[in-house]
Amino acid sequence: MEEKTYYAHPTALVDEPADIGEGTKIWHFCHVMAHSKIGKGCSLGQNVFVATRVVIGDNVKIQNNVSVYEGVICENDVFLGPSMVFTNVFNPRSGVIRKDEYRTTLVKKGASIGANATIVCGNTIGEYAFIGAGTVVIRDVLPYALVVGNPGKQIGWMSEYGEKLVFDEQGEARCPGNGERYLLKDGKVQKTK
Repeated sequence: MEEKTYYAHPTALVDEPADIGEGTKIWHFCHVMAHSKIGKGCSLGQNVFVATRVVIGDNVKIQNNVSVYEGVICENDVFLGPSMVFTNVFNPRSGVIRKDEYRTTLVKKGASIGANATIVCGNTIGEYAFIGAGTVVIRDVLPYALVVGNPGKQIGWMSEYGEKLVFDEQGEARCPGNGERYLLKDGKVQKTK
């Protein structure tokens, strides 16, 4: 029998086979279904559910009471806030089976999704985007975008460090947290050297 390189609390249920990376911690009352993939150094808070065929990258932090349904892919360094919600069927009905209609939701590297936010399936959350608490995302989100409200609207830009960016007339900004520089051009943000 292969020795586990991750930690699962005694109340957690991990269905085999599941691919769970080294150093990952799965806390109280979690359920990880078979054929899911969880990367290295992740943390799954209390009462997290991970469905079959979900893919979670390295260093992903999933806070309490989050269900990650089939069709969701989270890249490395993603933060999923407490009780945030994913969906995987666009038009659910109890009496209609739509498992063959699951829509993929992609959360790109470094994105943060705040507490109680809802991500409607079929959308992509761009790299380092920041989704405010309680936001309802109904369309794709640009990299570095700050999105809030219901429905979610972009109200600004965020640095990789998690600080709001303020751009000057030349479209340049400096992160107030770590001094990294960013450029806003043609409605898109990129980090510069």
